[in-house]
Amino acid sequence: MQTHLWCALIGFLGVLASGCTVFGIRTAEEARYRTVVEEGRFQVREYADTVIAETVVDEDYGRAGNVAFRRLAGYIFGGNKSRAKIAMAAPVLQQKTSEKIPMTAPVLQEKSGQGWRMTFVLPAKYTLQDAPEPSDPKVVIKAEKGRKVAVVRYSGWLSPASMERNAAKLRSWLEQKKYRAVSEPRLAAYDPPWTLPFLRRNEVHTDIE
Repeated sequence: MQTHLWCALIGFLGVLASGCTVFGIRTAEEARYRTVVEEGRFQVREYADTVIAETVVDEDYGRAGNVAFRRLAGYIFGGNKSRAKIAMAAPVLQQKTSEKIPMTAPVLQEKSGQGWRMTFVLPAKYTLQDAPEPSDPKVVIKAEKGRKVAVVRYSGWLSPASMERNAAKLRSWLEQKKYRAVSEPRLAAYDPPWTLPFLRRNEVHTDIE
């Protein structure tokens, strides 16, 4: 139930801030990348530099997703010192990691100890210098350098289990192609909740050398 609620929250924000229509058609700006390899559901992409808003919640997946989403949604809906409303670029990302990330360090949901880190990608027009400063100290703005990312695309509902299944497929593909992963997998979500499961665009991303 928590997973479906989380999907609904992503989709609701997508309608208001990312330009999705009531039919679930994606019109949002996407994080910029260039596809360099494509093989069925697998790709290697080169992503440009991005600016992200990030927060960490030390709870389980369902609870962390809901809390983190509210924090970040608050930021882009005017919860910042400029009171600016910010369009959110796709996708929303979630990632597992064994390393705890301090909140003072300069979005993706990412495993952080027993919790998760979530990231919203800001539109390409923003730099680290001109992105609105969050009112909530638990929301952090930071710049991410461009990187090479391996991707597997799949449909269906978002869940930790579906992420793990597809992350395993991506690891197997990377081994076959002799790529070396340099990050834990991230879950990328693109669609509003009313999108039929078989039409959904979900992805697992992993940074590679």
